[in-house]
Amino acid sequence: MPPADAHTRPWAPVDTPAGAFQLVPVDPERDLATLTRWMNDPVVAAFWELAGDESVTAAHLAPQLADGSHSTPWIGVLSGTPVSYWELYRADLDPLARHYPARPHDMGVHLLIGEERHRGRGTGTALLRAVTALVLDHVPRCTRVVAEPDVRNAPSVSAFRRAGFRLSAELDLPEKRAALMVRDRTTPRPRP
Repeated sequence: MPPADAHTRPWAPVDTPAGAFQLVPVDPERDLATLTRWMNDPVVAAFWELAGDESVTAAHLAPQLADGSHSTPWIGVLSGTPVSYWELYRADLDPLARHYPARPHDMGVHLLIGEERHRGRGTGTALLRAVTALVLDHVPRCTRVVAEPDVRNAPSVSAFRRAGFRLSAELDLPEKRAALMVRDRTTPRPRP
């Protein structure tokens, strides 16, 4: 899991080729309008399926913000500006674990680049590298990070590959056909 106080404490900023980047825990009062706007962007809505008013976004966040959740929602702040949304979760405690050979303390990642001007420019790859390194640095029992983007989301799958993930399998999940992407702790970190 992320640190015990992960819901209230940001991780230290890191330098990336895209700029200074920091993960900041979601604060619904501060972030709900921005997240709702991002969820209603057609590119995001096609895969997240959370378009609607703020109540839809709030309902998605609520279980993650509850005590005992195995998932933590974050805002990705790049050079002082919110640009992305992240969910870091214990994949071995998630329903996903029923669909692949999960290992104890596998961490999973969901992400979206909310600001269109940062899509298709390598920003997602740079941020994935940074977040994966943060997870592996902050969660020492984690031996790998996994993700399961929709196989139709070619830009996302490509960004994971460029960030050092490998395609392990295709999975038939209840809501999609997914590309199981895996980044092992022992995999050399890709160069920027």
